[in-house]
Amino acid sequence: MKAELINPFLESARFVIEQVANVKPTTGQLSVKNIGLLDQYIWIQIGMTGQLEGDIVFGLEEAAALKVVSAMMGGFILQEMNEIVHSAISELSNMISGNATTLLYNQGVKVDITPPKLMESLQRNSIDGKRALTIPLLMDGIGELNIQVIIS
Repeated sequence: MKAELINPFLESARFVIEQVANVKPTTGQLSVKNIGLLDQYIWIQIGMTGQLEGDIVFGLEEAAALKVVSAMMGGFILQEMNEIVHSAISELSNMISGNATTLLYNQGVKVDITPPKLMESLQRNSIDGKRALTIPLLMDGIGELNIQVIIS
């Protein structure tokens, strides 16, 4: 796996999060590891087709998801996971992935993405244990957004 494949997603995530949540994320340590989808997280999967085939999986602890969505909503406090939170995190993932495909296109790599899908327990099994390029984005006062790129 080429580490440069994750760079457009990383650059896009930093830009989008700064714009919609008014937080400037910092980058954690890039690694290649087997995916282990933890409970008490919200997991969003976006498929890639075209010159790159695979999936991008975004993961946030539920507490971090509530905080980032609150920031996206101008400070409106959310205290429980619900459809609004799921929808907002799905849209955040979609915005990051869409922006990343534009960056990839500008590098000569044509990629399309599928709509975001909230991963339920049974769906997690389909990617659990696969190797992925993984990088956490650290959002001060919010938590981590884990970005995992799986190339088929």
